[in-house]
Amino acid sequence: MNKRLLHIEGLIMLVTSIYFYAQTGYSWWMFVLLLLSPDLSALGYLYNHKLGAYLYNSFHTYTPPLLLILIANTFQPKSIMLSLGLIWIAHIAMDRMFGYGLKEPTNSKTTHLQKIS
Repeated sequence: MNKRLLHIEGLIMLVTSIYFYAQTGYSWWMFVLLLLSPDLSALGYLYNHKLGAYLYNSFHTYTPPLLLILIANTFQPKSIMLSLGLIWIAHIAMDRMFGYGLKEPTNSKTTHLQKIS
């Protein structure tokens, strides 16, 4: 049940971020083009698993995009920074919805969601 709840939470976060992105008035082409860009952080795996997991996890937690949104909304509402933060959150939420989680430093196939029953 807990795992299903996390998948539902991902869906709700995805829908919410899309809703707020629609309010920004920015291009949907930009949304589509940048939606998978946080996965470029996985290039760290070309060096080793520890760096790969660190970079991947850094780009797949809600804290950095939420800080970006907070800063953008404080100083420049409706800015490109706001829309980028929302796209970033949409990506993380989509990952969680499909069951992808934070990576273990020893194995890129093992995630924190696999440990939840």
